[in-house]
Amino acid sequence: METTAPATVATEKVGFGSRFLAMLIDGIGLAIIGNILTRGDVAGATGVQTLLGVVYFCYFWSSYGKGQTVGMRALNIRVVKTDGSYLDIVGAFLRYVGFVISCIPLFLGLIWVAFDAQKQGWHDKIAGTYVVKA
Repeated sequence: METTAPATVATEKVGFGSRFLAMLIDGIGLAIIGNILTRGDVAGATGVQTLLGVVYFCYFWSSYGKGQTVGMRALNIRVVKTDGSYLDIVGAFLRYVGFVISCIPLFLGLIWVAFDAQKQGWHDKIAGTYVVKA
């Protein structure tokens, strides 16, 4: 599997607005799919939604998905490691865990992107990634 992304670290890093919109697109899609899979069963939805999110983001953030979720493709952005290469599955999972951690204190770790000089959220710092223009 190819590990070097066409985007390099010199590529323009993407800020909070585009990243938020991409996540919103992905979240709406995952909510629809999760609702279909659980047939509206609220009690069983949490586990299914969690598993769906882990699989979706780990696949698309990794080299298998070329660093782009559906929402990221719509906005022509991608996630790469700080050296410009794609994440492997373990790196994508680490980024997902960092994403969850970033959400816990009132999404402060995600909002961090808007104020960080490198436009990295906590999950990017944990996984050693940037979100760049594709």
